Amino acid sequence: MEIKRRDCKVIKIGDCLIGAKNPVAIQSMTKTKTSDIDNTVKQIKQLEEAGCQIVRLAVKDSTDAAALKKIKAKTRLPLVADIHFSYRLAIAAIENGVDKIRLNPGNIDKPRQIKAVIGALKAAKIPLRIGLNSGSVRDVVSRKSSMADKLVAACMHYVKMIEKLKFTNIVISLKANNVLDTVEAYRKIAKACSYPLHLGVTATGSVYNGIIKSSIALGSLLLEGIGDTIRVSLTDNPLEEVRAAKCILESLGLRSGGVQLISCPTCGRCELDLISIVKDLETKLAAKEYKQSAHPLKVAVMGCVVNGPGEAKEADLGVAFGKGGGILFSQGKIVKKVLVKNCVKTLLQEINSRKYL
Repeated sequence: MEIKRRDCKVIKIGDCLIGAKNPVAIQSMTKTKTSDIDNTVKQIKQLEEAGCQIVRLAVKDSTDAAALKKIKAKTRLPLVADIHFSYRLAIAAIENGVDKIRLNPGNIDKPRQIKAVIGALKAAKIPLRIGLNSGSVRDVVSRKSSMADKLVAACMHYVKMIEKLKFTNIVISLKANNVLDTVEAYRKIAKACSYPLHLGVTATGSVYNGIIKSSIALGSLLLEGIGDTIRVSLTDNPLEEVRAAKCILESLGLRSGGVQLISCPTCGRCELDLISIVKDLETKLAAKEYKQSAHPLKVAVMGCVVNGPGEAKEADLGVAFGKGGGILFSQGKIVKKVLVKNCVKTLLQEINSRKYL
């Protein structure tokens, strides 16, 4: 199956191009106080190492806005200033060198204020994200309308205001706090405009619930070719957001290269602690920066002799465990026996020998 991407306008955010046939970009948001420059810079660099391509920062006051200039000088990722309530903070963020502004139509909607921000965006030649959330959307249609219809109507009302100012350097997001409203809203806005779309479900909760909700919603839309950037919003460390986003894109074939890990769920036949081995390997792989290529390196770690040898042979590199130890396979051929305690070390050495790390 080949996913046919939605045709839309191409937008440049820093050095990252989104939209049309450009790769779906991964976004996250810092969870530090933006005015805490050192810790914010540290978190941005961690996100970059994990695979994040665009990062958003909350700008609550003038101190946060002023900090953006120093943060920009110390980091490489495109910076998006998240603005609510105060259009003046948007202008200050632009003056301090951010690569994109996010405005919420639910709390910045006065024509005079919007015009001032658009003027500053034009001068700086940077884009605007119109970011709507179900928690702050304003009714421009009947209150009896569905949440999806409210989001789309409010968004298009805002878009038309901005287009009248002869500005089309726009990205759109419409995030609800549940899967069905989110999917419906994005399907409708995808037909209503030709701007690139940033996908996400808002307020998803903890890692477990958040990843499930995000995977269903984002996966459904991405399969339909809808979506140009994604964020998996979690009540947790933002590194988990990036890891989840990478897995979603890799599972759909929308992010190429790297290492794809295959492992069995384990059952009563398994005679080792495979769960700990897989977690250890995942952690060590996530901590390393590996090369991207046209095809990911498939690595299988299997716990018993039923499906283990078959999956290990099918993978580029695999270990199939049985009683007393495992067998290492490379490109379908047996290489050597592997002790349980040496499994992760052996696989990392093999991956490194293929110049993936």
